[in-house]
Amino acid sequence: MNAVSDFPGVSIAVAPNGGRRTKADHPAIPLNPEELALTARDCLEAGAAMMHVHVRKEDGSHLLDADAYRATIRAIRAAVGDRMVVQITSEALGIYSPAEQIAVVKAVRPQAVSLALRELLPDETHEAAFADLLSWAAREEVSPQIILYDPEEAVRLAGMRRRGLLSSDDIPVLYVLGRYTPGQTSLPRDLLAFLAPGMPSFAHWSVCAFGRHEAACVAAAALLGGHVRVGFENNLRLPDGTIAASNADLVRAVAAALRPLSVPLIQGPALADMLARIGSAGPPRG
Repeated sequence: MNAVSDFPGVSIAVAPNGGRRTKADHPAIPLNPEELALTARDCLEAGAAMMHVHVRKEDGSHLLDADAYRATIRAIRAAVGDRMVVQITSEALGIYSPAEQIAVVKAVRPQAVSLALRELLPDETHEAAFADLLSWAAREEVSPQIILYDPEEAVRLAGMRRRGLLSSDDIPVLYVLGRYTPGQTSLPRDLLAFLAPGMPSFAHWSVCAFGRHEAACVAAAALLGGHVRVGFENNLRLPDGTIAASNADLVRAVAAALRPLSVPLIQGPALADMLARIGSAGPPRG
């Protein structure tokens, strides 16, 4: 068999804006539905299979709002159809309570949603609501992705899985290499703690990283069997240190790094099918 067919495929997600940066940080950060739709189109052409979407208030600050999400999703779908998975965020940024986060997710009923474990489960009293959200997502065919900021959170999630609190045998996760701090620069070795012997494993894991070594970090993840997320949310620079002109440039940089290594890129419809199948292949692990 040839190398391309033997190597697992990798999906590229783009996180084009986040909840913090504005056009003062980079003029090409998309903030409104029209700008996000154009970014989706360009990133799809560059090789992205998913867009991770934040919406903003008129003043550019972070927002969780069902109507704003619906308007943005409509604009993105008009630009790319079903060729990309559209994932909204439930991120609180210290503004919204877990109950408010959950209410917005249920009101939108998105194709996919990212859920930060530390935000939705600040303590054990929130476990029942979190488990209910995952059960609701399974019934409504909403694909969740659990954001894990450190290896201890991966262990915590695996413990919930063993206790039967997740809606399926497995669940997609995102390993965050680093923190939202000034000058944060992630390195590929930051991934090792999540993949160390004895750590829980998940069927579909992705990585995002901060700073100019973003492409190196996610390429390392891809070669180890993970999926990747890039974009202006966490990084503004190309691998050579220059400022990227667009989110699509960051996607292209990763796609260009992976193709010569015989790593096939998964497209949006195939990624959607893959996410829908997760949890049906066997018992919980970890």
